[in-house]
Parts: sequence; C-alpha cells; structure tokens
Amino acid sequence: MGKLRDDVTIEVLNRRGGEYLPGYLGIEMLELLENSLRSRMPVKKLHFAPNDFLHAASIVALADTTCGYATMAHLPKGAQSFTTIELKSNHLGTVSEGSIACLATAQHLGRNTQVWDAVVTDEANGKKIALFRCTQMVLWPKG
Repeated sequence: MGKLRDDVTIEVLNRRGGEYLPGYLGIEMLELLENSLRSRMPVKKLHFAPNDFLHAASIVALADTTCGYATMAHLPKGAQSFTTIELKSNHLGTVSEGSIACLATAQHLGRNTQVWDAVVTDEANGKKIALFRCTQMVLWPKG
C-alpha cells in the first residue's frame, strides 16, 4: 500500500510529542512498520474522569496520536503535512490500572486522503477497550 518516509523514525515521533499533549499524557510509540504503528500509554489519575472511569478522551488521544503519527510516516513525497477531517470511536471497556496499547493500521493511503483504523487494548491481557477510525487529508504546498 504505502511506503514509509526515510526521515520519520520511532525516535523522531517520540521526540515530537515532547511538551505537547502526547508527551504530557505519556504516549510512547513502540514499533513503526509499513502500514502500521504500535504505541502505548501508562494509565495515571490524569487519564480518568471524575467518576473514576478511564476518560474516553484519553483513549481517543492515544488512538488519534498513533494514527496521526502513522500518517506523518506515510505521507507521499512532496506532501507538506496533514489534518484530521473525521474520526470515530466505539468504546467497549475500560481499565483501572496498568497501560493501554494501540495498533493503528492503514486502510487507504491515497494522494489526498489516508484512512487509518486503530484498536486500543488493555496491554496486560489484550482485551479490546476501543475501536477507532480516522480520515486524514494530505496537505500539499501551495503554488
């Protein structure tokens, strides 16, 4: 389907999150392959809603970051960047401790759009926590 960019590595992706939301939440990229990216996020109190359940936004942040970074790694030659134009999530469960993991896989890698699916799981037992899909618009330089 797509080809990885030579200038995007796991180290580059993890540095990129730094002082932005992914870094603050503790999101870590683990394995970048053609058409996929694996990540994880240790669960802390800041990831929970006041009802003591894992906040849906925390799960979405992991999935969206993983899909977004995967998009960056698969941008066509000459593309400038990308932006998310649609996302959807289905929440199936929760965790109260440990870490959650995410596997993003490419469904479509076109010149103008990319579609990524992600599955978020309890890292300890592999139980599905959420299903996620996003559509990314590839941005090209003007002129």
